[in-house]
Amino acid sequence: MGKITKYLNQLIIGNVFDAPEILEAYATDRSALKIKPKFVAFPESTEDIRKLMRFFNQIAAKEIPVSVTARGSGLDEGGADLGGGLIVSTEKLNKLLEIDPRERLVRVQAGITLKELNTALSVSGLTIPVGGHDNETIGGLISNAPVDKFSGKYGGISNYVERLEVVLSNGECLQTARLKKYAVAKKAVEKSLEGDIYREISKVLKENEDYIRNMSREKLGLTGYPEITKVSRRETLDLKPLFFGAQGTLGIISEVILKAVPLKKKPIRVIATFKEIRPAIEFAKNVTKMKPREINIYDLRIIRKARETGKNLDGVIRKLEDGFVVFTSFDEWLIYNPKKFEGLKELAPRSTRFILESSEHRRTLNEFENSLSSYLRVSKEAERVPILTDFYIPAPNLEYFLKDLSVLGEKLNLEIELYGSFMTSIYSLRPTFKLDDEGFSRKAATFLKAGAYIINRQDGSLTGGGPEGRLKAVVTNAEIRELNKKIYEDIKKIFDQNGILNPDVKLGASSKFTLTHFRNESLPKIMV
Repeated sequence: MGKITKYLNQLIIGNVFDAPEILEAYATDRSALKIKPKFVAFPESTEDIRKLMRFFNQIAAKEIPVSVTARGSGLDEGGADLGGGLIVSTEKLNKLLEIDPRERLVRVQAGITLKELNTALSVSGLTIPVGGHDNETIGGLISNAPVDKFSGKYGGISNYVERLEVVLSNGECLQTARLKKYAVAKKAVEKSLEGDIYREISKVLKENEDYIRNMSREKLGLTGYPEITKVSRRETLDLKPLFFGAQGTLGIISEVILKAVPLKKKPIRVIATFKEIRPAIEFAKNVTKMKPREINIYDLRIIRKARETGKNLDGVIRKLEDGFVVFTSFDEWLIYNPKKFEGLKELAPRSTRFILESSEHRRTLNEFENSLSSYLRVSKEAERVPILTDFYIPAPNLEYFLKDLSVLGEKLNLEIELYGSFMTSIYSLRPTFKLDDEGFSRKAATFLKAGAYIINRQDGSLTGGGPEGRLKAVVTNAEIRELNKKIYEDIKKIFDQNGILNPDVKLGASSKFTLTHFRNESLPKIMV
């Protein structure tokens, strides 16, 4: 154990490790990248995080910079959970601190997972209706702000966050709130980093007022800090929006207050299969009018490949060789309007097969919902690494995008199947790559850049469903408008004066560094 590690262990209640086997375990997340840290810390309180940040900020001020990366469950697909310096794991910050069932408010530590939180809330008949991964931490959900599969109906995680407690780069603690003009002015004169932030962000907003107003009308995706458009509202200011999609580059979220909603009834699910994409899209459009919880579209080849793992999906596939599957679920609407759904079925082609929630079909529906996980785990010598995921394609252009995708697959000699949410227009592609192949990094980079090209060609956004991290930044950093980039760089500098908070992520990502840090071995299947 090194001197710095010993010192840090004296400094905090939690633990800091530099043992090779622990560093190796935190050198990967769900992305295609591998970056080995120097230290991994497991703080047990906000105060622990503050002490860690204070130490690393002080040595950075003496020109000994060590990057600090916050990490929840390590589920990021763009490499934002990785870092070559200190990893701050929130695994032990997983407590539900307070719950007010009457006001439907809950205060939690940032490391609590979505499943842990919703299990605890269910006792009070409440939930946070976010369709993210069960093991994603609340801090991770905020930092990545993904457009999840329920976002079309319920909005994303940002709709349910009331306040944040954030440890800043110098160890100060910021608690967000929507402040009136006089309160902002009072904060801005304080001699502290928090005071500097309120003063300088106010200046950025004032100097770029018209431009930022116009930014709010554009579909920018989550590149940079586009939520700056939501900070100022009706003579008030709230810093909270800046942390959605910031990926730990502005501060480390330690506690969160969320607003829960009443727990919904068990959903009713429906599967419909189509030979062609056009009738599948028309069906999905009509289902949207019925206000479902979700509408997802899958290339039928995904279901075929999932069946190879032993899933009993014959009832879904039937005799179709190719085609598309539309999966939708309803919280309550279908219970009271079964006749309208019967009318909707009549609009679909006669060859369409429907599987509706019933005791007879429950197992098939359950296995279908698990089929995507099975598909992503199918791997003998290759892995379905997430190179091109969570991008936006407008509904009118989806059919044309699939044609472009077919051409791309032929050119790159890849089988590329699309899946995603029709309600949010967020889709993903996960073809297999042999990671130990000499040409893997080149082929993966080509796939990323060519895929980004056809997404742009169809008026889509590479970061429409999640921020750029390290991987997508290879493309997006070259595409950001100059004034947008200047505003984003100013924001980063205001919050992180010594540049230690995840500096190689988002705007700070280096194309050369990222593309030379692809993994050459697969993750354990449980991680995929």
